[in-house]
Amino acid sequence: MLIGSSLKMYFTHARTVAWAEEVARIVEVHPAAAAGVTPFVIPQYPSIPACVEIGAPAGLAVGAQDLATHDAGPYTGEVSGAVLAELGCRFVEVGHAERRRLYGESDDVVAAKVFAAQRNGLVPLVCVGEAERGEPDAAVVECVRQIESALSAARAAGLHGEIVIAYEPLWAIGAPEPAGAPYIDAVCRALRAHLEQAPEHARLIYGGSAGPGLLTEIADAVDGIFLGRFAHDPRAFGAVLDEAAGILAARQKESR
Repeated sequence: MLIGSSLKMYFTHARTVAWAEEVARIVEVHPAAAAGVTPFVIPQYPSIPACVEIGAPAGLAVGAQDLATHDAGPYTGEVSGAVLAELGCRFVEVGHAERRRLYGESDDVVAAKVFAAQRNGLVPLVCVGEAERGEPDAAVVECVRQIESALSAARAAGLHGEIVIAYEPLWAIGAPEPAGAPYIDAVCRALRAHLEQAPEHARLIYGGSAGPGLLTEIADAVDGIFLGRFAHDPRAFGAVLDEAAGILAARQKESR
């Protein structure tokens, strides 16, 4: 199970380090890790080395919020997937709605970035979601289209590595009223069924204004949760780890 948070551009470097230190202390002694939970954080680029140094000994994985389509060359301002891997990143976020909306990233760019991540040994965390609130079936069709498009370049090159799909309905990001659990469950079950047929090792997490208690409601449909501003308080991150540990313990008990 994956439990993580992107800090976007909310924190200063000093606050990011303080957050990572506190979360690492929680993770290091938390039973969720032993139960199979992978906690992760995705900070701003300059904070990645510090977060890796703090997080690695405790089992807190680190990701990047974006990467370049190229691995090296005259691309001022870009950050190479090769360098991210060299620094110790495990994950890299690709295709977030804000990248598409604010920076004009197209499906082709997203596919090129997924390819760049996989050829450098990074796990692309591919964000998908429908723009408008409607019926779950329509959301599934649109998300499957985005998934297949995002993986197309890597697949064409024969790469079928580990991927994480983050389902984030665009209309729920930052919304005062997030998507309801039955809606999320319906969409995620269908996406999971689709991913089970994929050649990649694929996992599905949910991340549309996710908060406390939601994981318990949708746990049978997802492989984790992608937390937003709720996780800015390290204690809240710890509370979701508590939730994850409880879910996994209940599953283990049922399987006996």
